Amino acid sequence: MSSGDLTVDGAHAHYELRMPLYEIAHVRAPETTLLDHVRLAGARLARATCAADAAQALYICEGDYEFPAPVNRVDVDCTLASVTVPNHVHLLRARMGANEDQALFDISFTHAALRFRPPTAVETAVTQAGAGWMRALGGAAQLLFLAALVLAARNRRELFALSATFLAGQAVSVIVMPHAAWQPAPRFVEAAAALTVAYLAVEILLLPRAGGRWAIAGMLGMFHGLYFHLFIQATGYGAGWVLAGAAVAELAAIPVFALLVSRVTRMAQALRPVQVSALALLVFGLVWFGLRLRS
Repeated sequence: MSSGDLTVDGAHAHYELRMPLYEIAHVRAPETTLLDHVRLAGARLARATCAADAAQALYICEGDYEFPAPVNRVDVDCTLASVTVPNHVHLLRARMGANEDQALFDISFTHAALRFRPPTAVETAVTQAGAGWMRALGGAAQLLFLAALVLAARNRRELFALSATFLAGQAVSVIVMPHAAWQPAPRFVEAAAALTVAYLAVEILLLPRAGGRWAIAGMLGMFHGLYFHLFIQATGYGAGWVLAGAAVAELAAIPVFALLVSRVTRMAQALRPVQVSALALLVFGLVWFGLRLRS
């Protein structure tokens, strides 16, 4: 996740982009590429500087922009996810005088209009819940864990129990972590999410008749909750709205995965699809975990 601050004053604007240094490894010529992928409609980039700040583990770019005339709204296109990593998220905070606005960009949402007025209650709810929805389904580890959760359930009743405890664990993590002395690093959270996929795959392969999977789902949900904790910290969004949007997205995705698993199992029973799928998830989880540790 990266962040940026945009200050607009009449026909002039100043933008500062802060990118974690470990994500710069994916970017060619970051001193020019990064600002090329954050565009202000109608504005000309008059000056730009980029440099690494080792003390903060950040790569910082600053740009001064000029509009043909004073503006009261700014349209922004951000495609940083196309040059960093597919699950990259950019949070942009903007200020014009006493008015503020902010926008969230990822690989699916690359355009936003900053209007510099206080959002209504409905806009706040939709924006923050929508952000939770996008974050819940915005990464391979999140989607594959939901698929593993479906594979781990041996009947509908158990699927309901696993889903409920997973969501509860996710919420507990978000509620508890702001008060904890230890705060996780983003790379640790990504690695932990990948490892939860691998762990659940091991449970399916080696302990097919094990009981208490609902408790395992709850504990793994706490690891996934760390991701939302970091997201809420970075954005300042309300935990309730973000978790509500995430829960709706996850509860919508689980039946879809359940239907797909049911169809595949019926068509290819001789191929042991549950075991094969669990093995594939195990390999993915371990490989992704290793890549996150290396980075």
